[in-house]
This record gives sequence, structure tokens and C-alpha cells, in this order.
Amino acid sequence: MRHRPALPHPPAAKGLRRFHAPGFVLGLALACGLIAWGQSPHGSAAVAHSTDAGTPEASCANLATGGLGVVVERADGRLALVDRRQHRVITRVEGLGDLSHASVKFSSDERFAYVFGRDGGLTKVDLVCATIDARVLQSGNSIGGAISQDGRIIAVANYEPGGVKLFDADSLELLAEVPARYTRDDGSQALSKVVGLVDAPGNRFVYSLWDADEIQVLDASTLIADEQGASKLPAITRFSDIGEKPYDALIDPIGRFYVAGLFGEDHLARLDLWHPEKGVEPVLSGYRQGDDKLPVYKMPHLEGWTIANDHAWWPAVGRHEVLMANLDDWRLGRRIAMHGQPVFVMSRPDQRQLWVNFAHPDNDVVQVIDSESGEIIRTLTPGQAVLHMEFSPRGEEVWISARDSDQVVVYDTATFERLATLEAESPSGIFFTDRAHRIGL
Repeated sequence: MRHRPALPHPPAAKGLRRFHAPGFVLGLALACGLIAWGQSPHGSAAVAHSTDAGTPEASCANLATGGLGVVVERADGRLALVDRRQHRVITRVEGLGDLSHASVKFSSDERFAYVFGRDGGLTKVDLVCATIDARVLQSGNSIGGAISQDGRIIAVANYEPGGVKLFDADSLELLAEVPARYTRDDGSQALSKVVGLVDAPGNRFVYSLWDADEIQVLDASTLIADEQGASKLPAITRFSDIGEKPYDALIDPIGRFYVAGLFGEDHLARLDLWHPEKGVEPVLSGYRQGDDKLPVYKMPHLEGWTIANDHAWWPAVGRHEVLMANLDDWRLGRRIAMHGQPVFVMSRPDQRQLWVNFAHPDNDVVQVIDSESGEIIRTLTPGQAVLHMEFSPRGEEVWISARDSDQVVVYDTATFERLATLEAESPSGIFFTDRAHRIGL
């Protein structure tokens, strides 16, 4: 299909297309002060919401997006739309399919959330109107996605069939399909599962092939149509023999280093996107040598790594440790003993603290590390089966989902005081709209 390079319609244009008289009258009345409207503690208009968590009662044009977020309620296939400033659930959006391993990306204007479901569903949710804007079931088994630097293209990583699909961010029209083909040892052709898909500067996407031991860089800028309307297929650069079974990956905050975790190795694989001609290099070599390996209850998420205080911090695979590496040479600098096997190691935005959650059976605990001393300074118990954490943009608060306790807990990161508890059905991922403006998120 041909990609039309026109920019997506701005929110105002979409609002005109959805115009109806009752909404206009309500908006005019509000603007003229004819209807009393509640004010939030922060001075912005509060949005009315129905008690049954249905469609918001107010016009969908009256909601600012900077303070919004979503909580994935995985068991019910829905999103809880939240106001992180007021610590409340505004409404819910149903019908999103299998969200057992869901992730969310945001449009650059923060209006739309793109939800990647495990069942291959890609859903575009309008946060302002709390409605599904578009939805496609694009594969049989999917593991996440990313949005291009210019916001025009959505990429989805697929397990089945293995490969990457590219969609128009406005319409969800399929633009291109890139099968993850590789050659087995016996010479036969196969499709690999795709993992660790991230966006990179230059409208590129980087991802790893689990079965092929490979990293690929996809240049989506070649999808821009020429004067005759024809578009080129995306250019692919392949890096082979990176190490056995890359299971997840990350990109650093400036979009330079892509690092893949290797399930079958005792090192990580790093690609310098500023100098791809150098190829893939091993980092943290030998960090598992000489140690007894424990059962791996859950693979750690490398997107949960962090950079803080001039060091990189990783969850160790199959170990009760967080690893600290020096950024100057990417060598292992320190091992920090933890409560359990870490899943996410996440930095507060000012980089002074690292918050860590754990795999079963130790997943009722969150520990906080001081990035300067490397010491654990607090152990918290937010609830049963802690799955995810999300900081407010400036880091004064952190939201933590506790799936088996059916709650999301909000903490003050300076005092560790519990500020609020929100009810949610089997909550997992928490995503705030400020992610729209950060590489790799």
C-alpha cells in the first residue's frame, strides 16, 4: 500500500469532523460561564465522569492531556484513564483484547494512546474522548511496538508470524511488512520471533531476532512517497551472530546505544547507532561466570534498565542482584544484593534513586537504591504481585501496580509516604503521557 506523506489531522480538525449540535451548545455554555464547572486543585477544569466508568459526560474537547495516564487492566482487556495529579480514575475504555503483555505508546500531541496487545491487536485510543479511534488485529501473537521520531509511523513487533509491520499512525493503514526471515543450520528458511523493538533517531526502528541471534535496524524514512506516489520498502541493516537468543533490549535516553540481553550468554550485546560500522560489541562480559545459576522465574525487562549518576544499572538474569556498569568502558563495576530476582530497575527522573521490583515469589516488595552510595535505603510492600512502576515527569511521585491486590499505590518518593490507593482490576502496566517526548518510550 502507498504511504501518503501528509501530516495527520490535528486534534482541532478531528474535532470538526465529530461536531454535533448538543456538544457545541454545551461547550458554548461552559465558555460563557452559564454552567458551573468544578475546578481541580491545579486550577484547570476538571472533567466530569460517569459513575459506571462509561463515556465521560463532558464534551471531549475540555480535557488537557499533560496530566493523563493509563493503567492496563489486563484481565478485562481495558484501560483505566487516570489523572495523575488528582490521583483518580477518570473513566475506562473497553474492548482492547488480550492485554496480558500489553504496552502503550503516545502520539506527540499526547492525545492518542497506541495499545499493543498480546493477541496481535493494535488499538488507537483517543484519550480526550475516551473512545477507540481505530483498531486492527494485525498478527496472531505480538510483543509490543514503537512510534517513529516524526510520529507518522507505528511499528509492531510480532512473534507469529515473525516480523515487523509498519502502520500509518493516523489511519492504522498497513504501510509495509518486513518478515524476520533467517536461515537455519540445516539450510531451511524460517521466521524468527521479534523482540526488543525500540524507536531511534532518524525515523529508525531497532529490534532483535530471538531465533536468528541477530539485530536489525529498519530505516522507515524510505517509506516517504515520491512525486508519483510510489514508496520504497524500508531499508534494513542486519547485524548477525550477536550472541545466543536475544530476549529483550533497550536504547539509552539519547538514542545512541542499543543493548540486547542474551539468554544464552553471560554478556550483553551493544550496538553504537552513531557508529554502526563498528558492529555489535559484547559488554558486561563474564558477569555470570563462576556463580550458581538460580531458576529464572521471570525474564527481566531490559527496557527497565536505567542510567543514573554516570552509571548504567541492570537487573541480573536468574540472580538476586542489580548490576552497575561504568559508562566510560561498560565494564561491571558492582553487584548489589537484592530481595529477589529483579524485573524492572527504574531511575527517578533526577537519577538520585533507583526503584526495583521482583519476580515471583518475592513480588510483593519494592526496594529503593541510592544511586550515589549504591545502598538500599527503603523496602516497601505495595501489595501482592507488583508488576510495574511509573514516575511522574519530575519524579516527586511513583505509581506502582499490584495485580493480585487489585490496586495501584502512589508514593511520595522523598518521604516514601503512601499518598493514594486506586482500585483497579488486575492492573499491570502504567503509562503517563510524558513518554510521548522521550526516545525509546
